Amino acid sequence: MRRTVHVRSAALMATSLLAVACGNSSTSTSTSTVTVTGATSGSPTSTTATVDLPSLLPVPAGNQRADGPDPVGENGIHKHFLVNGAPTDVMNAYKTTLEGGGWSLTVQNSGGGGGGGGATYTGTNGTAYGVFSGGGYGSTTDIDACVWPAKPADTNCGQQN
Repeated sequence: MRRTVHVRSAALMATSLLAVACGNSSTSTSTSTVTVTGATSGSPTSTTATVDLPSLLPVPAGNQRADGPDPVGENGIHKHFLVNGAPTDVMNAYKTTLEGGGWSLTVQNSGGGGGGGGATYTGTNGTAYGVFSGGGYGSTTDIDACVWPAKPADTNCGQQN
């Protein structure tokens, strides 16, 4: 809706005050027109932000294969990555990649030994909630990554497929 607001009285008052303050006995009149363009509404509006979940799941370095995204409960998605590299090294690098992408992570568990290892991270990125779990043996690591628009009641990742 477009409307024009005339501010004659304000301009007239300002001119009159200026004339009185300066001791000028003559009065002049000026007219100003301000055009305001925009939408007006009688009721407040609300917006719902959508979260681009796939963009929150980066591909790990050394990735051989990616499966998904597949849907999981409460509007989440799951991706699986098969990665070349020792499990501890791959998971440490993936944690760094996630943090670089805006994730605030908590290490739920991590460990390794005898050529194997793994880790599970949980965290948030804005309102999104994620679970990143990976492990393996030798030079192969599997990562299950799940992300939801908000923290779900069931955060089980990788078992819903």
